Amino acid sequence: MRREIAASGNDGPVESTGAPPAPGRRRPVPAGRPPARRFVLPPWLDGPMTSCQLVLGAAGMLLAIGLVMVFSASAIEAALDDQPAWRPGVEQVVFAVLGLGAALVAVRLPVRFIRRWATLGLVVAAVLLVLVLVPGIGLRLNGSRAWIDLGFTTFQPSETAKLVFALWGAHVLATRERFLTVRTLLVPLLPVFAALSFLLYREPDFGGIVSLGLVLVGLLWAGGLPLRWFACFAVAGAALLAVMVAGASYRLERVTSFLDPFADPSNAGFQAIRGFYALATGGLWGVGLGNSAMKWNLLPEAESDYIFAIIGEELGFLGCLVVVALYGVLAWAGFRIARRSADRFVQLACVAITVWLVGQAALNMGYVVGLLPVTGLTLPLVSAGGTSLVLTLFIVGLLIRFARSEPEAVEHLRRTDRGRLSRWVLPVPERAVAPLHPRRPRRPERAGRGAGHPGPDGGPPAPRAAGSGARTVARVVPVPPGERVPRERPAARERRTPDGRGRVPEARRQPPPRARASAPEQPRRPR
Repeated sequence: MRREIAASGNDGPVESTGAPPAPGRRRPVPAGRPPARRFVLPPWLDGPMTSCQLVLGAAGMLLAIGLVMVFSASAIEAALDDQPAWRPGVEQVVFAVLGLGAALVAVRLPVRFIRRWATLGLVVAAVLLVLVLVPGIGLRLNGSRAWIDLGFTTFQPSETAKLVFALWGAHVLATRERFLTVRTLLVPLLPVFAALSFLLYREPDFGGIVSLGLVLVGLLWAGGLPLRWFACFAVAGAALLAVMVAGASYRLERVTSFLDPFADPSNAGFQAIRGFYALATGGLWGVGLGNSAMKWNLLPEAESDYIFAIIGEELGFLGCLVVVALYGVLAWAGFRIARRSADRFVQLACVAITVWLVGQAALNMGYVVGLLPVTGLTLPLVSAGGTSLVLTLFIVGLLIRFARSEPEAVEHLRRTDRGRLSRWVLPVPERAVAPLHPRRPRRPERAGRGAGHPGPDGGPPAPRAAGSGARTVARVVPVPPGERVPRERPAARERRTPDGRGRVPEARRQPPPRARASAPEQPRRPR
């Protein structure tokens, strides 16, 4: 070792990659070349609570931008419909408050509880997808029967199905981790994905199928599926997409309008062209908050599907860049949680949820700028929506819960002194890896039977039975030097055979006294 250091000429510290070098295969470092240095993050980006802080910061800023832009994009349309201009924005604030409450509930959920009820949640989500197809229960909006009218708002079961599918898939793959193969990886996920996709196709909800496919891709990628299988799935998905587009006229119009929106500017390409005009009007700095012209009933779905175009018009290219950067931070934080976590379920769930959220945001921004066909997917945490916003904030709460269960985060939280309210709202996880089936604690001993308790007659304490958790203390008698320690021979019923069952061999069992007296005495064999 000293000869190698002297030959290399590098006396400074060498950074380790984390893996021990193979014996006999160490590459010699040429003289005069400095050692390769890895990129080291600054301390404020590599702390034990960095993942939690990044998720909180990125999600909070996206939520704030979304509330402001919903107020701006929906006020004019509400006023034109003879409604208070502030009503859509206030409704969005109410749903945001409900979503924050759901996020606090998600932060306090134990991982064991989530895994235990994931299967039942999947069954409930499938039942809701079936109920939404019933004409008296499901509500048809924009040509799709995908909502259930709750009176004060509408509920979309497909959003719940995506989250439950992600958690259930992570639970199944984490359970099968030790004997996971390509077959056991695909068999539980693909049939369930096909069943849920068929129910979404019957609504029809093409955007929901795409989002569910993003969840499936995240689970398979985190599960370790080889890349050649993803290529096969891409070919099969393209063929299935072509069949679905050819089977419905409105889907075909969306694809043709994506390829050439100006071919039909008054019908199929109307929304896409108005979105282009909004982005072009904004320029670099934007026209100013609240000064959009396309929200005057010129751009359909300006507060939901095409809110990114309103952001580009009022806040300009820099505002759009900030939104894209925040989604990038959220993606990096989600993958960081999956990389630093010690629980396999947390790793799989984080990757699936992150791919779903960031992929949906990329699809929304992609069809607004004209790179992808219109799918009807909203921008998470920004677009107007009731149940979708509450569910998205619940997902953010799950990411925060998973970030706080990192091993370094758990140790940091245990060392930090916090107030009573903070301990109640954000409890410290018990351990970094939560067992699915914890061991049951021992039952406490009954009074009067333990050591130190008087017996039933008030006399001396009753001895504790063997095997009840009591310790047997053996008294060792000192033996004088030069003498042999006598070896005690256990009784016949205490002897153990080689099989360990504690039975006495048949040849050594004694007959009953009567049979022993009547039986003739057999001569013993000489030893």
